[in-house]
Formats: sequence, structure tokens, C-alpha cells
Amino acid sequence: MKDFADIPALMADIGQRAKAAAATLAFASAERKHAALISAAEHVWATRAEIIAANAKDMDYGREKGLSDAMMDRLLLTEDRIQSIVDGLRAVAEQADPVGEVLADWTQPTGLNIQRVRTPLGVVGVIYESRPNVTADAGALCLKAGNAVILRGGSEGFNSSRAIHAALQQGLRDANLPEDAVQLVPTRDRAAVSEMLTMTDTIDVIVPRGGKGLVGLVQREARVPVFAHLEGIVHIYIDKDADPEKVLKVVLNAKTRRTGICGAAECLLIHEDVAGIIGQGVVRALMDAGVHVHADVGLQTIDGVLAATDQDWGKEYLDMEIAARIVPDLDAAMAHIRTYGSSHTDCILTEDAATATRFLTELDSAILMHNASTQFADGGEFGMGAEIGIATGKMHARGPVGAAQLTSFKYLVRGDGTVRA
Repeated sequence: MKDFADIPALMADIGQRAKAAAATLAFASAERKHAALISAAEHVWATRAEIIAANAKDMDYGREKGLSDAMMDRLLLTEDRIQSIVDGLRAVAEQADPVGEVLADWTQPTGLNIQRVRTPLGVVGVIYESRPNVTADAGALCLKAGNAVILRGGSEGFNSSRAIHAALQQGLRDANLPEDAVQLVPTRDRAAVSEMLTMTDTIDVIVPRGGKGLVGLVQREARVPVFAHLEGIVHIYIDKDADPEKVLKVVLNAKTRRTGICGAAECLLIHEDVAGIIGQGVVRALMDAGVHVHADVGLQTIDGVLAATDQDWGKEYLDMEIAARIVPDLDAAMAHIRTYGSSHTDCILTEDAATATRFLTELDSAILMHNASTQFADGGEFGMGAEIGIATGKMHARGPVGAAQLTSFKYLVRGDGTVRA
């Protein structure tokens, strides 16, 4: 890996090149962007052996750093996962191009015709940890939305990200689009992150995708606007009118399908009326599946349950662990979520429509679910092809951030010699 002695100069050059590429990409045709993404998908698949070899180096690096099993799973690329990357690139390619979409169109009494149309943000900086597939997702979505992107992946996935990035750049070359539209910071040096956060002349928005430490750093130090992607403190409330079969199926999937993703369930809230039946059953099923359950006193009669501490409420485990507590009613469940949640994703399991409606209406998380696994908290599952992250803030973008969420808008005003009285 090349050593870059002057990180500020390196990042300034990357920023200027991204800004120049963004000016070209902003009016690139939908057909050329489509061609670039399809070509990139083909190159990812054609070079999958090289990508897996690069990933093996990263897995060794992760083991040396002592990453947890869940973090190693995030880092791992298999041929199936590379196929998912390819599918994601193709899905983004086939979506309607958001740039130029007319959001509103009206004519004033003055005779002026006014249109509000989607326009690219410009240059997006994406700072992410561990998961090398984000290189493809973020690159594809920014390209689709007409933005240039500067990608700064985690040190653990450095080699994998470089291999995937090479395929993206080949796609840009094949479509006669500027290579600088998708750039990858070529160093593990953390100083590059600090530089990105202050590049107000060349970066229009920063998207952090990672743990609380990374997001907190970005929010504290960024001078560039930020789309916040906070922790996934994901709650599932099991109501007194929940269906036992659905509870078992949904909770096990929400916790164990993939523990290292932000949509994985981290806390169960169980209505006291069903704690001794459905609650005990689902806790035992979780433990049978290898999950360590940190429970409040009402559930500690179950053999193998661990006593929960104050630190377990509001904790993102990202592992085969979950917190569980008994609550007296829906109001108590919602109060717990408001206190300990991260406004990411929360779910209710109930057959009572009125109760479900209250949960969905009165809570304000970015994603609220009824009788569905929280593992669906994903842009791909929302039909966006992929996502650049789940935004938990309330400004501009919220929930899964796809191509449309990576645009702003402008007003086009047309007259005919029209003057103001």
C-alpha cells in the first residue's frame, strides 16, 4: 500500500477531481449511467476470484485485530455475496433515473409556469466501516443520482473495497463517463476522514455508515452537512394480542438471520399478559438458537437467562445477544422505545389493528413495522435496489437512503416577457 505523506494535499486533489466529475455527471444521460452500472456489475462478477482473494487478506487483517464473529461476518465476501452485489448493481441500473423528475408543476396567476425538479446533490462523501459491499452500493446509488462520490471504507475492508472499486471504475470507462465520478480514498490513514469532514468547497454532504463511535465523530467534527446513520437499537414489542406462531417466526428471523446488520433486533418488550406463555416460549427458542438473553427480573426464572443491567437497555449488540423485558402495556413499551431507541427501526407483533395503528402513529422511528421481521429494514427490500444507509435524522433524507434520496431539487420558472407589477 502506497504511503501518502501529505494527506491534506491528497484529499484536496480527490475533492477537486470529484467536483469536476460531478459537473459532467449532473447532465449525463440515463442511458450512459445505466450502461456504466451494468458494465460494473459484469466486471464485479468477472473479477470475483480477485475480489475473494483480496477479501481473504482483509479477513486475515480482521483476525489479527481481534474482530468479533459478527464483525468478521460483515467483512466476509463469498461468491453468493458477490452475486448479491451484482444483483444490487443491476437493480439500481434498472430503476428510473431520478434526475430531472418533475416533482411539481403549476402556473401562477401572473402566467409564470413553475416546476420543481430533482437535481443531483453534487459530491457525496461516504465514510463506512467493515462492509465492503457498501463500496458498490454507495458508488451505484450516487452514480444513478448524478453525484460524484468519495468513498472512504473501513481499514478492515481496504483490499476488498479496492477490488470492487476497480470494477466500478471500469464500468465508468466503458460508458465514457469520468472515472473520478467514483473515487476511493487510497489510504487507511484516519487523517483522511478528518480532512473529508472539513472539505466544504468540494463535498456537499457526508454520509457516515458505521457504529456509534464513527457517527458520533462525524457529527461532532463535520463542517459539511451530514446524513446521520445512527445505531440500530431495534425493538420488537410483543403485544397481548400477538399470534404465537408469528412471534416465534418473526423474532427468530429478526435476531438470528444476520446479527451484524443494523436491522437486527436488539431488545424484546413483552406484554405482561403473555409473558408466561408466548414470552417464555420465544426466550427459550432464542436460547436454543444460541442467543444469550439478558432479561429483567420477570423473565429470570427461565434457566439460562442472564440478568439484565442498565447497560443492556439501549445497547446495539450486533451479535447473538438480545435484551428482554416485561412491560405492562403498549404505552410502557412505547415509553421504553422513546427512552432507549435510536429512531432506526421498531416493530410491533399484534393481531389488534387499533393497537398496531397506535404504535405506527405515535412512535417516530424512521422505520416502523407491524408483524414483519426487522431484517427487512434495508433499501434493497424497499425496492430501492440498494441503500447508502438508514438515515435516522429528520432533515432531507430519512430511512433507507436510495438514489432518489441523494438528490435535491431546483425550480424552473418560465415566462413570456413576464414582469412583476
